[in-house]
Amino acid sequence: MKQHNDQFFNAFTDLQCFILANMNKGNINGVTATHYNIIEYVYRKPEVTGKEISGAFKVSQAAVSKQIKFLIANGLIEQKQSSSDRRIFNLSATEKGIFLINNSEDFRKTVADQASAILDKAELETLTVLLNKVLHQIKI
Repeated sequence: MKQHNDQFFNAFTDLQCFILANMNKGNINGVTATHYNIIEYVYRKPEVTGKEISGAFKVSQAAVSKQIKFLIANGLIEQKQSSSDRRIFNLSATEKGIFLINNSEDFRKTVADQASAILDKAELETLTVLLNKVLHQIKI
């Protein structure tokens, strides 16, 4: 069993490195998976607030605030004061942030298409079931 675990670990590590190396094609240094998740959330939910992100990600507002400051400083999201309530600041993705999201989605689609071309229907179904099983059961 140890040999199988080692082989899986090595294959998983190679896949992770491949994905991470290709996700940063936007040439944006320092962008982490957390940053990416926030940008994507902001992109998909226009006029979201830091408080809403904090609730959605189940992390403190202070932690989200730190990430938001980085993203604003790097031009990936922008913050605008609400016209209806001056105490509220809404976030939106910038063109640079949208480029990062689209680049990542294009990459994932390309990898998924390549996997679909390599695996037959039964293998693809099995892989999908197994990945979903792991994703629903994993505890990090």
